[in-house]
Amino acid sequence: MSTLIRSKAPLRISFAGGGTDVPPYPQERGGAVLSVTINKYAYVSLLPADDDAITVHSLDYDIVAKYHGETDLAYNGELDLVKAAIRRLAVQKTGLHLFLHSDAPPGSGLGSSSTLVVALVGLFRHWLRQPLTDYQIAELAYQIERVDLGIKGGMQDQYAAAFGGVNFIEFTDQ
Repeated sequence: MSTLIRSKAPLRISFAGGGTDVPPYPQERGGAVLSVTINKYAYVSLLPADDDAITVHSLDYDIVAKYHGETDLAYNGELDLVKAAIRRLAVQKTGLHLFLHSDAPPGSGLGSSSTLVVALVGLFRHWLRQPLTDYQIAELAYQIERVDLGIKGGMQDQYAAAFGGVNFIEFTDQ
């Protein structure tokens, strides 16, 4: 019997400083944000599979997608955040079923896309038994979203989702 693994990360409300975390602003002038996470989440569940396929069930988009290898994981605008996390953490070498759901849709202003990536990284960290700290999870989620996929944006969402609670985060050029 396979073990179901679950992960969740909290969504956030930003009170001040939004935009000061978006490059190049923090490198040029420094920045600071104040946010708090709320009791709304992005959820991810993983069930290992007996075959080599990765099946992703997005409950929010009512999409079921099946991938069989690296070439199937090409970025095409559909579930790219999930594909990028799978590729970055080298999960594509084994079969699994992923189930995704968020209490808020992307574009809600609550950091839902970044929160989903943090939940995915946390899930894979547990499943692969990788000793990542909250800082490393946030940084890895940032790299997946901003570097691997080239999605414009700042850093506060990943750190708020990884740490939870009330966060005052300062950004510098160092």
